[in-house]
Order: sequence, then C-alpha cells, then structure tokens
Amino acid sequence: MKHLIATLLVLCCALAARPAESLIADGATLVKLDGSFQFTEGPTSDKAGNIFFTDQPNNRILEWSVDGKLSTFLQPAGRANGMYFDAQGNLIVCAEEHNELWSIAPDKTVTKLVTDWQGKAFHGPNDVWVAPNGGIYFSDPFFSRDWTDPKPKFDGEWVFYLSPDHKVLKPVIQDFTKPNGVSGTPDGKHFFATDFGGNKTWRYDILPDGSLTNKSLICNQMCDGMVIDERGDFYLASRGVTIFSPTGERLEHINVPESWTANLSFGGPDHQTLFITASKSLYSIRLKVKGANPSK
Repeated sequence: MKHLIATLLVLCCALAARPAESLIADGATLVKLDGSFQFTEGPTSDKAGNIFFTDQPNNRILEWSVDGKLSTFLQPAGRANGMYFDAQGNLIVCAEEHNELWSIAPDKTVTKLVTDWQGKAFHGPNDVWVAPNGGIYFSDPFFSRDWTDPKPKFDGEWVFYLSPDHKVLKPVIQDFTKPNGVSGTPDGKHFFATDFGGNKTWRYDILPDGSLTNKSLICNQMCDGMVIDERGDFYLASRGVTIFSPTGERLEHINVPESWTANLSFGGPDHQTLFITASKSLYSIRLKVKGANPSK
C-alpha cells in the first residue's frame, strides 16, 4: 500500500508540473502581414472578422480584410488610437488629435460623442470597450503627443463611462496612476482595466448604471491593450503578448519581434485568429480558441 501511495504521489506531482497545453494552434507561427506603417494601434474586428487598425502618426485607419487585402478606411482619422465596433456597426474611436470620442458610421460619417469633461479637454482617450447595452468605457491617460497640448487639463487620469443614450458621462475609475487597456465580458457583467503606471490589471463587476464595484486583482502586469478569449483568458500586449487565466495564472507568452506590442484583437471569419499591432507592423497568429467578443 505504501508503494502504491508513493507511486500515486509521484504521478500527481508529475501531472501538476506538466505545462498547460498551448493555446496556439498546432503548427501555427507568428506571421508578419505588413511592416510598412509608422506606428500601429487600436485593432478591432467587425462581425465578419475584418480587422480595422490605426497607423496613428500617419493619421489613418486601415482595414485588413478577411481575404487578406489591405486598404485605407479613413484618412485623416483624428489621430485615432483605440477602437471598437458597437452592435450597430459603428466604429467607436478614441480620436486623440483633439482628445475626443467619435462614432464613425459604415458610410464614414463622423459623429463626435464627447469632446470634454465639464468644459475641460480630455488628456487623450486611449482605449475603448462598448458594453452589450451600448454603454461605452474609455481610458483617458496623459501621454505627451506631438499633436496635443503638452500639459494635462485637469487632475487625475481616469476611466470614463458614457451611457447608452450618450447623455451621462462620468468617471468610474479614479484611483489608477495611468489607465490604459480596457475590455469586458460579452454578457456585460464584468469590466477589466489596466493601470499602466501601477503595473497591475484589475477586474470589476458592472452595476446597472455603468458604475464599477468589487475591484479585484487579476495580475501584477500592465498592458497597452487587452482582449479576452472564449475561456476567459486574458491576452495582455506590451513586450509581446502574455496570456493569463481568469484566475491570474500566467499561461503563455507570444514573442513579437518589435520594440513594442501596442494592442491586439481576435478576427478572421471564425474569430479564431489573433491580430497584433506592434510598432511598424501588423501580425497574426492562429489560435485554438475564439475571442470572447465577436466585435473584438
């Protein structure tokens, strides 16, 4: 019996030590799709799986279609940074040129959703997520840009919430050093945000009025942009892509051969390809899982 117990203990230890199965599809490798940009950001996908992303210094929004064709969607584009499609197919855009939040209709008509906070200009809307009810969350950190005022307009770098009817705008996170990447679950129950300055990523419960509660730590790592897969795993972009489980366990790292990995999005016809914006390039890699949000 002692020998049997010892054998079982050894087996259990071996299984516990065995690395988790990779989330990368069998035989898949990172593919550089194009490297002709100045600095890429803000990838998001429409429901068909086409990827829209920005080349911010060149002031344009580009589209990488599901059949692998690159085209310019809009130029000039308000120095677009983070973007996200709403349920109606409008592209919600963090337009940093004048620190605004835009909605771009399928016919490319631009509507300015918000332009200031209580009469003061935003620092620079950076990343955005649209909840299932149409409410919009966006981060507003201060980064000095060539095209913006070099000084912040008000104290505090916050995450804001805009109600579905666009009538109520309020800060919902005010205790970060510098917020950046944001995301949420497709059922609209949970919201995630990274404190870029505090090097941590956090989870919240969403209340009916859009406010956030029950703050809990996901991991001691910040990101520029983030996405979530159908299992609830977190993909954080910074120096490459690091993947964490819903409980904060580090699962895997995808090396990206660029100085900085800014953002990422699931896309493709089945939303099972991860598209990555990194410095001057756009990359993709095939995964075994789909994205949690069909438009991200």
